[in-house]
Amino acid sequence: QLQASGGGLVQAGGSLRLSCAASGRTFSTNAMGWFRQAPGKEREFVAAINLSGGSTYYADAVKGRFTVSRDNAKNTVYLQMNSLKPEDTAVYYCGARRPWAHYFVRDEYTYWGQGTQVTVSS
Repeated sequence: QLQASGGGLVQAGGSLRLSCAASGRTFSTNAMGWFRQAPGKEREFVAAINLSGGSTYYADAVKGRFTVSRDNAKNTVYLQMNSLKPEDTAVYYCGARRPWAHYFVRDEYTYWGQGTQVTVSS
């Protein structure tokens, strides 16, 4: 129900924009979030946005560099990533959660996309 895209290889300091397309019903009834998982590490919270798009939340590691947004007309959530660093290298996953769920708790997300690889070279 979620399809993530936009990953790739970029040099440090560069930018990428990830997209996550959802089915209409999933998108209209769920808040959304992005997590990432580097090799050998747990999946960690990156950014989240509420149902209306009026509130956004970020992990400290990406605050000021990443921006999450949603286009409710296109059933799509975006993650604009600027000033990328090698430590941002990971598989990025979009997820959907019920509006009352905690945005930073991985297990409270109901649906997940398949992940898209982001690699930042130094």
